[in-house]
Amino acid sequence: MTLKYFFFIKLLGLLMLLLTVGCQSKTEVASKTAFQGPISIGTWNVPEATSAAYQVLSEGGSAIDAVEAGCRLEEANEQGQSIGKGGLPDREGQVTLDACIMDSHGNSGSVVYLKNIVHAVSVARKVMEETPHVMLAGAGAKQFAIEQGFPVEDLLTDRSKADWEKWKETSLYKPIINIENHDTIGMLALDENGDLSGACTTSGLAYKMAGRVGDSPIIGAGLYVDNEIGAATATGLGEEIVKNVGSFLIVELMRQGKSPQEACEIAINRIVERTGERSKDFQVGFIALNKKGEYGAYAIHPGFSVTKHDASGNQNIPSPSYNQ
Repeated sequence: MTLKYFFFIKLLGLLMLLLTVGCQSKTEVASKTAFQGPISIGTWNVPEATSAAYQVLSEGGSAIDAVEAGCRLEEANEQGQSIGKGGLPDREGQVTLDACIMDSHGNSGSVVYLKNIVHAVSVARKVMEETPHVMLAGAGAKQFAIEQGFPVEDLLTDRSKADWEKWKETSLYKPIINIENHDTIGMLALDENGDLSGACTTSGLAYKMAGRVGDSPIIGAGLYVDNEIGAATATGLGEEIVKNVGSFLIVELMRQGKSPQEACEIAINRIVERTGERSKDFQVGFIALNKKGEYGAYAIHPGFSVTKHDASGNQNIPSPSYNQ
C-alpha cells in the first residue's frame, strides 16, 4: 500500500465520520424543534378550563396538574348542567358523577356513580395515587372520597331540579345531539417536559337509568394516554364510544403514523360505518394530541368544537364532522 493511498483511505474515513455526525445533529435538531411547546386542549367551548390548565403549564407545572385544574373549574361551575355540581340528574333525581385521569407514566384512576362529591376528577386522581386500584364505584367511591377529605354536598341545584321535574311530566328519554353545545369535558395537556396527561369528567346523560355509566370513566374508551405517542379523549353518546374503545383506537392509529386529525377521522368513520342509519340520532366527538403538540378533532355531526390554549392564545375552534 502506497503512502498516498493510505492517506486517501484515512481521509475518506474522516469524511464519512463527519457526514454521520452531521446527519445525527440534523436529526437531533429536528426532534427538538418538532416540539411546539406546552398546550392544553378540551372538548367543547371551555376557555376558562383551558386557561386554567395552561396557567399551570406556563408556570412549569405538569400536564397531570394542568388537566386536573381545568376539569375542576368546570366541575364547580353550577351553570354547566352536565358536569359536577348542577349536573342534570338521573330519572330518580340523583346527580351521579363519573371521571377518570391518566398520567404520563401510564397510571390511571377512575370513579363511577359517585354521589355528593363535586370534584370527581380529583377523587379519581386520589384513586390513582393512593390506592392499588384503578376504579372505585358508588358508595365505595364516596366513602373513599370522604376519607380523603373531600366535603359532602348536595349536587342537585334548584335549576336542575326544576328541569328534572318538568322532564317527569313526559319522561321522554332520548339523547339530544349537542345538548346545550356541551356535555362531558375531556382535557389533554402537553407540558414543557414533553409529557402528556389527560382527564375526563361528567354527570352523564340527563335522566339516564339509575346506575348507568358511559365512556367517560373508562380508560381506553373516554380517555387514553400513551406518553410515547399521544393522547385522546371523547364526548357524546358513551355507549357507542365504549363499543369501539374509541380513545385507545385513536392513540394506536397515531402509533401507526397517523396524525391526530387523521386518527380522529378514522375512529368516527368506524362508528358511523358500524351503526349505519342510527348514527343520525346521536353525536360522538373526539380530540387528540401528539407528542409534538399537534392536535385533531372530529365528530359525527356539526356543532362540536375544541378549545386550544398554547403560546398563540386561547381559542375555540369548530370541529370538522362526518356530516356537514
